[in-house]
Amino acid sequence: MKKTSLSRITIKNAQYYAYHGVKQEERKLGGKYEVDLIMDYDAKSAIVRDDVNYALNYEIAMYCISEIMTGDSYSLIETIANEILNSVVEKFEFLKKATVRVRKINAPMKRYVDYVEVEQTIEVKDSEG
Repeated sequence: MKKTSLSRITIKNAQYYAYHGVKQEERKLGGKYEVDLIMDYDAKSAIVRDDVNYALNYEIAMYCISEIMTGDSYSLIETIANEILNSVVEKFEFLKKATVRVRKINAPMKRYVDYVEVEQTIEVKDSEG
């Protein structure tokens, strides 16, 4: 059994003003969102070489988040989370696991809450065996 140690990169509280939501007003007026992205990968090659070209580049990961948050409008924060995970899995072939949290700040409801949050995780299985 092959064992590897994983490194974790966390992007915490990336903030956006975006136009998502079930209600037409949300899509027109927009709202505040926060995103966390946690990514686990084998960083051995990056560490040995001390080279970002072998690392999970968090600047590219931020670009993936921004593309989803400021691109197409989605009804559900679950869909936003799923799209972010799909994007980072596509960009980083050596990603082993990723978790994203999307928070909708001041969600329009008849009750006051700080935010509504969805969390979604994906694990990438090795294609061998």
